[in-house]
Amino acid sequence: MNVLLFSNGKANPDQALLEYGSDWIAPAIKKTDAKRLLFIPYAMLRGEYDDRLKLLQKEFDRYGVSISGIHQHDDPVIAIEEADGYIVSGGNTWVLNKQLHDLGLVRPLRKAILSEDKLYIGWSAGTNIACPTIRTTNDMPIVSASILTALNLVPFQINPHYVDATISGHMGESRDERIEEFLIQNPYELVVGICEGTMLQVSGDTLTYHSSNGSPMKLFQSDKTPSLFNTEDDINHLMSVGC
Repeated sequence: MNVLLFSNGKANPDQALLEYGSDWIAPAIKKTDAKRLLFIPYAMLRGEYDDRLKLLQKEFDRYGVSISGIHQHDDPVIAIEEADGYIVSGGNTWVLNKQLHDLGLVRPLRKAILSEDKLYIGWSAGTNIACPTIRTTNDMPIVSASILTALNLVPFQINPHYVDATISGHMGESRDERIEEFLIQNPYELVVGICEGTMLQVSGDTLTYHSSNGSPMKLFQSDKTPSLFNTEDDINHLMSVGC
């Protein structure tokens, strides 16, 4: 596999989309020799698909890559088959996952990524759908979508935009408490929290963690104190969860 799973699209509002990940994206594109990427924008509900596509193309010009939008193709399955890799936008995970299932795109995407080693780059919702299910997304279920299973590229759950904080005056549950509730109901699963400006990468069979700002990754397990991992730490054991 060649998979890059970002927490977010921008490290700060002044940066271009995925600009902070250029040092990680460039070698992945070189390794896979990806020249034609397919942009999957279905998670977007605010803004125009073509506007975001233009922003991505402007940033990815530096890699010598051309990007088309899946919405521009008459047959999305053929578009997936003909592309060298995929960029999946953030937005609402429920909407994105429903569209992929409704259009019959889960199987061709899995085949391309798992069997043909095509490059996958996702952020936020695009990261959520790389998990076995979308149950640890932060997004509201704004569509009636009973399907929770996703692409299952990694065997653990991810919580993008992870924040280890409480808000003064806010009486609702913290992010840690929400994840704790998930693990009470699903004690045999793992949840990885990744903060803004960070990324998980699968290259071949190897899982690594990358951070543009020094923020650690946080691993949640049932009945255990959460563990912190830095970029130099070995986290490859997470790829054998459930094996």
